[in-house]
Amino acid sequence: MELHEEQELLKGLSQNNRQAVECIYVQNYPAIEALVLNNNGNYDDAQDVFQEAMIVLYENVKRTNFLLTSQLKTYIYAICKRLWLKRLQQQKYQQEIVDNRSSEIAVDEALEEYEKRNTEFEMMNEALNSIGEPCKSLLEACYIQKKTMKEIAEIFAYTNADNAKNQKYKCLMRLKKIFFDRYKK
Repeated sequence: MELHEEQELLKGLSQNNRQAVECIYVQNYPAIEALVLNNNGNYDDAQDVFQEAMIVLYENVKRTNFLLTSQLKTYIYAICKRLWLKRLQQQKYQQEIVDNRSSEIAVDEALEEYEKRNTEFEMMNEALNSIGEPCKSLLEACYIQKKTMKEIAEIFAYTNADNAKNQKYKCLMRLKKIFFDRYKK
């Protein structure tokens, strides 16, 4: 989004323009929902945090000396992240927030990284769904259900754990090929 468009949205927000508020919501809420859901929250928490951030943004925009020095999505994300961390601390969650980004990376770069990772996970899921049986079930038994090679050999009727391990390797190579063929496109 261009700076001019963001300034128009902020002007609309300060004038209680419903379209401006809806546009800000549509463009920013999904990232905030993902942040909260991935960090011990639920949909209601995400809506609450986003609403609080909109109030903060509105109050700041109403100030005559307010100057937005970053992208709007970066600003809203930073407010929401801070609000959610504060709420987690108040709820006595001492777990580190799962953010997968170092503090040195700018928030907008972090958001781009999150979107890229999400796309890669979707491609991996599609590759896993298209790999076929018994590979899909074998890999799920190994990596999702955390079964041992001996258990996998029994489930899939392999003669021993080494044969199951060899089959797992072949399935991983097939999955890797399917994934990277799609990734290159």
